Amino acid sequence: MLKEERFNHILALINKKGKANYESLSEQLQVSEDTIRRDIESLDHNGLLLKVRGGAIAVSKNPLSFRDRTRSQPEEKNIIALKTLPLIRSGQTVFMDSGSTICAVGSHLPANSKFRLVTNNMALVPVISAFRHIELVVLGGMYDRETAANTGGQTVGEAANYIADLYLMGTCALQKDFGISAVFQSDGEVKQQMLKNSAKTYALADNAKLNATEHYKVCELKKIKGLITDLPADDPRLDDFRDLGIRLI
Repeated sequence: MLKEERFNHILALINKKGKANYESLSEQLQVSEDTIRRDIESLDHNGLLLKVRGGAIAVSKNPLSFRDRTRSQPEEKNIIALKTLPLIRSGQTVFMDSGSTICAVGSHLPANSKFRLVTNNMALVPVISAFRHIELVVLGGMYDRETAANTGGQTVGEAANYIADLYLMGTCALQKDFGISAVFQSDGEVKQQMLKNSAKTYALADNAKLNATEHYKVCELKKIKGLITDLPADDPRLDDFRDLGIRLI
């Protein structure tokens, strides 16, 4: 099969399904995964798809830049932030990961807040630096400009050194059967480590992220303590999450 024919097949599949992985494309086109990887790199370079770990996704599924996400749904983020504040108590060790909703939580903290914050969210650092009594621990790693956060093996390894009373998880997508999922595997792996080392985890999600999935699975919903959204507790959009044994806030 000619390279151009492979390109057409890859683009048609991704436009239809939104994503594709190296293994399945290799089987369909009967070429090596290395060949598929080079094809996807070429298509990514030309802006026709987005290369991700293990495959590619449609450009339309590419998350907005962090700056754009910060501007998106500001009211919803503020509601979630205000609902979250009562969970944070003096003397706790708290994980907060990437995301503009997490930054909204930081900006609403009381001036006298006193706890230890462990984060990979570089956009959160200047917000928290204004709080004299918050001990700020910044996890190292590879800086991802799309998420404004550090990710990778170093980030995961450093997160493993801490035990948190509370983990506030920023999310990309939640769905009743498939749980919490992330756009990028590197982001998902950091979430998995923070979840593993936390006594309680609350997922933060605005209504647009409910009943949605991304390609990398973070965890089942039963692994978290609760879900914090911008919706009233009796909103029908939360019905799918009522019988899962998690707290809805």
